[in-house]
Amino acid sequence: MLTTDRYAAVMPLLSARALRKSYFKARLEIPVLKHVDLDVFPGELISIVGQSGSGKSTLLHLLATLDRPDGGEIRFEGNRIDNLAPAGRDILRNRYFGMVFQFYHLLPELTTLENVLMPVMIGRGVLSYYASRRRYVARAKELLELVGLSHRLKHRPRELSGGEMQRAAIARAIIAEPKLLLADEPTGNLDRGTGEEILELLRNLNARHNLTIIMVTHDNAIAAEADRTVRLFEGRVEVPVAMAVDAA
Repeated sequence: MLTTDRYAAVMPLLSARALRKSYFKARLEIPVLKHVDLDVFPGELISIVGQSGSGKSTLLHLLATLDRPDGGEIRFEGNRIDNLAPAGRDILRNRYFGMVFQFYHLLPELTTLENVLMPVMIGRGVLSYYASRRRYVARAKELLELVGLSHRLKHRPRELSGGEMQRAAIARAIIAEPKLLLADEPTGNLDRGTGEEILELLRNLNARHNLTIIMVTHDNAIAAEADRTVRLFEGRVEVPVAMAVDAA
């Protein structure tokens, strides 16, 4: 895989090699990803773009270990993760990966504060969580202030706007201080102005907290704000012409 000079001497935080994934409709095999290679370096903000059906979300789900590839491998900090047992994948997503989705996935019966606390409640276990509850609550409130929701702590999702729900989802995704944030169309369900606010929040998290972010988007204007854009075409990473000429 070709890399820029900026990252040439740096070990990738996350890497994928020769990833393949197909789905089946009856007996018909539909290839989605075809030998995809990707390196993600610490502190990068990467956008993944491509036409509908090009495999953007499929790739993100494989990188997040939400699904398994048919072939190839994925490594995080040098360790292979695509073949982890379910318990290992759960730990990875709870402690090291943060996930943000287009449709928020907040629990409707919980307040904003309680939704943000869910990852630590699950990851630490009941006894450990309650032993350090004050610290976790203080951390959740700090994050909600960071994303502009300090006035919405006791509100439930139905009382929040779309932008507010996405901000709460971002706070929830980073409460465990993950090393990598994976965002699947984080602005796709929002109007242009609110989407730009969410993008600015992600940029600030990347710049100020050195949070590595992989973001799938269909919006080329949003993709252009990333450090690097990875374009998928018919299940493969499209290599820019200039890079292909250099490689030759």
